[in-house]
Amino acid sequence: MDPKTQIESLRKELREHNYNYYVKDDPSITDFEFDKKLEQLKTLEASHPEFFDASSPTVRVGGEVTKNFKTVKHINRMYSLDNSYSLEDLQDWETRLHKIVDGDIQYVCELKYDGASISLHYENGKFVQAVTRGDGTQGDDVTTNVRTIKSVPLQLKGDDIPKKFEIRGEIVLPWDGFHKMNKEREEQGLELYRNPRNTASGSLKLQDSAVVATRPLECLLYQLAGDNLPFETQFEALEAARKWGFKVPPQSTLVNGIDGVLEFVNHWDTARKDLPYETDGVVIKVNKLQHQEELGFTAKAPRWAMAYKFSAEQVSTRLQEITYQVGRTGAITPVANLEPVEISGTTVKRASLHNADQIEKLDIRVGDEVFVEKGGEIIPKIVAVDLLKRPEDSEPTVYATNCPECGTQLVRKEGEAQHYCPNDQSCPPQVKGRIQHFISRKAMDIDGIGSETVDQLVEAGLLHNYADLYDLKYEQIIPLERMAEKSATNMIAGIEASKEIPFERVLFALGIRYVGETVAKKLARHYKSMDQLVAIPEISKTDETDLFSDAVDDSAIEEQGDDEVHTERSRSGKAEKLQELSNIPEIGERIAESVVEFITDPASMAVVQRLRNAGLKFSLSEEELSSRSDALAGKSFVISGVFEMSRNDLKKMIENNGGKVSSSLSSKTDYLIRGENMGPSKLEKAEKLNIKMISEQEFLAMV
Repeated sequence: MDPKTQIESLRKELREHNYNYYVKDDPSITDFEFDKKLEQLKTLEASHPEFFDASSPTVRVGGEVTKNFKTVKHINRMYSLDNSYSLEDLQDWETRLHKIVDGDIQYVCELKYDGASISLHYENGKFVQAVTRGDGTQGDDVTTNVRTIKSVPLQLKGDDIPKKFEIRGEIVLPWDGFHKMNKEREEQGLELYRNPRNTASGSLKLQDSAVVATRPLECLLYQLAGDNLPFETQFEALEAARKWGFKVPPQSTLVNGIDGVLEFVNHWDTARKDLPYETDGVVIKVNKLQHQEELGFTAKAPRWAMAYKFSAEQVSTRLQEITYQVGRTGAITPVANLEPVEISGTTVKRASLHNADQIEKLDIRVGDEVFVEKGGEIIPKIVAVDLLKRPEDSEPTVYATNCPECGTQLVRKEGEAQHYCPNDQSCPPQVKGRIQHFISRKAMDIDGIGSETVDQLVEAGLLHNYADLYDLKYEQIIPLERMAEKSATNMIAGIEASKEIPFERVLFALGIRYVGETVAKKLARHYKSMDQLVAIPEISKTDETDLFSDAVDDSAIEEQGDDEVHTERSRSGKAEKLQELSNIPEIGERIAESVVEFITDPASMAVVQRLRNAGLKFSLSEEELSSRSDALAGKSFVISGVFEMSRNDLKKMIENNGGKVSSSLSSKTDYLIRGENMGPSKLEKAEKLNIKMISEQEFLAMV
């Protein structure tokens, strides 16, 4: 047999043995026999480097060192999931689904494994890249490390594999492997790992892939993504993935209705304790992919999926002290400092007390024995106080009156739960927090600056607000501790590159209270430039008398000073701006008030002017403007059925032309864009509400 044929034959045989052992849990040869064949393949490959293949079983041993993990933008965004904690939550979710899709709904129930989310990319049946979830929009390239995980197939089986696709899953560390690793660390006198999830996640960012190869990590897959995939349902996609060689958990089950979901949940709430992996709930997905597409996404999560969280573990411990944290917007969060206690494999020392009302409601006091649980098994929270164990000298908690960082007296607006520090210009955590928000990935995405660097720059007096970033010089930052020449160069380059960030993200980066990503996009699309957004309506002279309608006569007006007239006109201009903002769809009164407060604050506007002078984009580009119009302004659309173009492109077209996309029909819907396979109940409802139905081609003619 010639060397090439021998190498290919060994690779094929070893891949099959790998699959049997790590995916099917049904080994067909002994470890000794496998190792002998692997050594034979290594020897042949070393003698014939011209036959190198990145998907060979020999690359599993690792050895590559990665100093920096490259950031990669996800082709398909990795959304988070909405959570539910009761049957009522699930029933409410199903009710919402039936408002959008017709007929009976089948669900796929999958166990929610607690690991590190990953996206694996395949081309022509070969593994090419692995990317962490990151912020959902972009993550880190950890291909070298993931390649060492035995249950990740490097070469897929079968002849019906799509040319290019990605598959999502969790990198997990089984309990047996976790305990074995901790036993070895204990023998070496090293600190023990806290829980499997954090250990698995940390393993993906180790610099030496040979170390990762020694860890008993596994990859459990649950979702395919890509264009024109040959499936009609989620369950069908899982079965295909399993056939191609992926480790798809066998517990995934197809059920009818919420009753079937509840049966699955009740069974695994107990049975999960016998599983080899850490789990924290069940993920329920609408089975039909057409329904998934029709349901779409919110800003953060798919409407067609829901995570049901198992009841959290609860323990009691002593509350030692209450301290207060200051957020970037000045919001004050009281924090319970606890006697350390272990919950679900993690040592908990602190828990959020949320706000003054929560403290008063639970009557929480220092020295109390409190019951703590992890909300959704992630975030620790205090749920009750053991009053029988309360010390006799206990005193009610008096909420802080001044900022713990700058001493400024706290304020609490009517109708709001939290107290705030109003000193937004010089309160250290607010200054640092605003800068960290400004440079974050979803905002200005400035490479080379982390939270520790921000702290250094602020403490060195180089940054007082985010506009100061654009005045930084290389020679100013190079003397900072742990600042290498390359780091300083990268920082300056990252700041310069951020000047190309589009207007809507600059607006989000400003950190206006309540203005998140979605609201920033709406404001940018509506006003098109910062000049239009900050413009306060002028009061014409003919309208001035309306401001003083209660005056007795003209002489009474003349007696009022210029300052009073200016103040009154300014107040009226703000009121008009407030009304203008509130008239924008989905911009509520609270958001409008916050925006007006920001654009009428001289200090904030001075910072914006400095950013403008630095060259940041404060208007939509010509290209963006040319793709937008007001042709559909004030019109509401619902999209239903299957179309030639993607639903996302349809939605984008509607929004770019001033229209609004809704998920369900109502009396406020102007048009139903009707595609193939639209359900009969939607047709019936549209006819009942007298909603105009148009085809894809008729819609395109409108724009």
